[in-house]
Amino acid sequence: MPAFLNKLLKILRSRRGKDMSFLCRHLLSQRGEASQTALAQEIISTYTAMDSTQRLKFYEMLCGAFSPDSKALQRAAANYLKNPNELNLSLLSAAVEPPRQELLRRINTAPRGTETLVAIRKHLLDLPLKSPDISPLDADLRHLFRSWFNRGFLSLRSISWQTSALILEKLIRYESVHEINGWPDLRRRLQTDRRCFAFFHPALIDEPIIFVEVALANGLTGDLEHLLDVNAPVLTSDKVNTAIFYSINNCLDGLRGIPFGNFLIKQVVVELTAEFPNMKTFCTLSPLPRFSKVLLDRHNENGFTPRRLSALLADYASSLTQAAGRRDPVEAFFLLLERPVDHRDVLGAPLSRLAFAYLTEARQNGKVSDPVAAFHLSNGARLEGINAFGNLRPYGLKASFGITINYRYVPHELEENHERFVAGGQIRISDALSREHATVKKAWHQD
Repeated sequence: MPAFLNKLLKILRSRRGKDMSFLCRHLLSQRGEASQTALAQEIISTYTAMDSTQRLKFYEMLCGAFSPDSKALQRAAANYLKNPNELNLSLLSAAVEPPRQELLRRINTAPRGTETLVAIRKHLLDLPLKSPDISPLDADLRHLFRSWFNRGFLSLRSISWQTSALILEKLIRYESVHEINGWPDLRRRLQTDRRCFAFFHPALIDEPIIFVEVALANGLTGDLEHLLDVNAPVLTSDKVNTAIFYSINNCLDGLRGIPFGNFLIKQVVVELTAEFPNMKTFCTLSPLPRFSKVLLDRHNENGFTPRRLSALLADYASSLTQAAGRRDPVEAFFLLLERPVDHRDVLGAPLSRLAFAYLTEARQNGKVSDPVAAFHLSNGARLEGINAFGNLRPYGLKASFGITINYRYVPHELEENHERFVAGGQIRISDALSREHATVKKAWHQD
């Protein structure tokens, strides 16, 4: 390192104390690339050594001292309103952008810069709700990450049993949908009738950003257990005609809300089509993570009110009341639901109907309340199938009473389905569900 940088860092360290504002101001004032990198590295090292209290003070300092100059912003806005030309627009844009964003860009130039900024956002998201307002810093990080992690910077890799152990270990750690129970389980998920694809970013070496697990099958299924069975027979390639996306995982909490999952699925469809030209069916086997919570909330006027439950369960009243020994079908349904697997023959059809109503009619703040549904439907998928007791594992029963969902990706439909869903909340329904859709809609909206 040049002597002048050593001298500068020595001065900065002597004055730094517990306040990073001095370092940050100097980073913004430096013009030389070497000095910027050295200062950025010093900021990273200091941040890494901070405890949670010091971090919070750091965030507050960034949100205060490195916000836009209000007087300069007012002048720029007044000049643009008086004379709205390209020059004044450029000056206004420069005044609007907080110095904090340029500071973050310069921190990113140091080794592990991107990794540190992703960690900072994770720490922000982990803060208690009553923490001071540091939303401007989160907004800046989201803005920058949307550029830095766009599709053009991401590379798609196929993960196999021959992939480095370091990455395979991370798959086990990051799998949050269906836990990978050790190496034998992972090995089965990477055999010849399975595929795994992940996006990587050049600034995060050997760190998967998001990955998807795919089962190559003969026909669509709603039964998760067959796909996760370590001892399930391996299907030969000549019998494969369907790709089932059964687990999609965002790996880094600091990138939560950055939209690249839609690119992953569409790219994987392209990859699989090239490998299997005759493959025409691309579907998911998805969880319904908030269904049980919404179903059990009897006081939400936008959800399952007593009147709606009564109407939706009317077709199954006789079987429910007989099985539960109760006169009221709604009461009978919830009594049987206390031990759903024991009553699966009776509960299968009514549970499927209620799950259908949850997806197509129930809303939270005017939008589909289930995050997995919102993800696939906004990507242009259509609602293909609803499967009662497709996931009998404890977490599946807890989240959705065992319901699994098939969303189908039909390439020529994706753009239209996306536009209809985003613009007006319209959901494309498969032909097989159309009659049930009419029944559900009538029951939900009856006076």
